[in-house]
Amino acid sequence: MPTAHLTPAHLQARTARAVTAATSAGRALGLDVAHPKVLHDVFSVVVHLAPSPVVVRVPVVLPPGLDAARQAARQARELAVVSWLDRQGLPVVRPSPRVPCEPVQRDGFSMTFWEFVDVDASREPDYVAEAALAADLHAVLRGYPGELPFLSPLSATLPTCLALLEENPGLLPPEDLERARGEWAILAPMLSAREGFSAMFPQVSVQPIHGDAPSYNILRTASGVRYADFEDVTLGPVEWDVSFLGPEGAAVYNAAAARAGVRPLDPAALRVIDAARMLQMVVCHALVPQLPMLAEGLAPALQNWRKTPFAGGGL
Repeated sequence: MPTAHLTPAHLQARTARAVTAATSAGRALGLDVAHPKVLHDVFSVVVHLAPSPVVVRVPVVLPPGLDAARQAARQARELAVVSWLDRQGLPVVRPSPRVPCEPVQRDGFSMTFWEFVDVDASREPDYVAEAALAADLHAVLRGYPGELPFLSPLSATLPTCLALLEENPGLLPPEDLERARGEWAILAPMLSAREGFSAMFPQVSVQPIHGDAPSYNILRTASGVRYADFEDVTLGPVEWDVSFLGPEGAAVYNAAAARAGVRPLDPAALRVIDAARMLQMVVCHALVPQLPMLAEGLAPALQNWRKTPFAGGGL
């Protein structure tokens, strides 16, 4: 059955429910919450539980198939990795020390609690130059001792998004959906499991990685940058974290990697990863019913994908 798009009234009500859940959960954990403030509201509703120096992230737009147990496991992995990075001395947005370091379920939401960081809005991002930060992060993450799934942002969601697009043919034109299915048929054997990737790229090592473009997911403060948003932390090739940064970004990363003792990017693996990341953006149209504004945001990526060779070319 086709999935109905949420209306502006539905979206507003969802945000209000998320704020209420975050506020009540915070108070139940002993926090002083007098003036909750929404800091961000797209895929997650991010709430500052003022005056407490605590921020709650409440995911509200979820990939199909991500049930409560899988979501809690995903959040637990993020909390564990970020806590470990903090103990290594890396500048991260830390889990809040004022509450237990675990996901909290409330009113149908699963949420995590983080330390409030005062962002310096005057600091402009430079995503290419900040590709160097990804190399520094990878150098530390190599030592993470916990278990992580392989490329979970891709393998755990892309097939279910494709299935939802097939059930809702109006979300993506038929010719685009046919191409997306064909590209995934080529990419899946090498990106769905570590064994397949290693067979295709035996020269490319895998390790714990951020999972979602760390040079974009940083917070800039008066005292420097802090790594943030490890929701998609996973095991995979470092190329996954620097896709779409182009030759200049790759050069910046490689220079920083040489200083940090991290291997340089493999051009062949990066081409495959770029193709997979582009396909991932295309199948994100499956989330449009949950977040209608996403259609407009994805339009440039869809047009660009249509102009590129099938599955990145040369695979």
